[in-house]
Amino acid sequence: MQQRSADRLDRILDACARVLDESGYEALTTRGVAVRADVPIGSVYRFFADKRAMAEALARRNLDAYTAQVENRLRGLPGDGWRAGLDVCFDTYVDMKRTVPGFILLDFGPPDGRDTGEVNRRVAEQLHGLLTGHLGRDPSGGRLALACLVGVHAADALLGLAFRTDPEGDQALIAETRALLRTYLADVLDRQ
Repeated sequence: MQQRSADRLDRILDACARVLDESGYEALTTRGVAVRADVPIGSVYRFFADKRAMAEALARRNLDAYTAQVENRLRGLPGDGWRAGLDVCFDTYVDMKRTVPGFILLDFGPPDGRDTGEVNRRVAEQLHGLLTGHLGRDPSGGRLALACLVGVHAADALLGLAFRTDPEGDQALIAETRALLRTYLADVLDRQ
């Protein structure tokens, strides 16, 4: 019973992502998602009160998937290089923008732009935990948490622009964002 419920929830969120890609957030409806997922509308309402709740659940699933992919990729790296860890975090995000349905419009937060600060804070906390876990410590003397928050806000704005400019991501903007993050974090992490 639980597995069937989990499968139904995944179908609903997968359908939500496809509708977001095809039509955007404004056109997203619970009824449209139910039709697309081939489930009764009551099944959608069993999980979600409205389209915003559905989108927020998809964003949480995206963050969970991102975190799991980064953790998995970091396991294969030597633990002493923050640049390699940053590249894993950065490249995983860019790859998800290109390949995960609905991710261009809705990555980790609501597509209506509300609560962006809270979402970025949550993402920064996740990244801080992943990077300090990878490095085995915080080599910045405690400054890395704030640096992650600044980096996430900067990357969110710049990569958002890169993917609004080009559905595959404007390569020049992506490269400049990586360079910005590397330079900024070098100032934080190479001072020790």
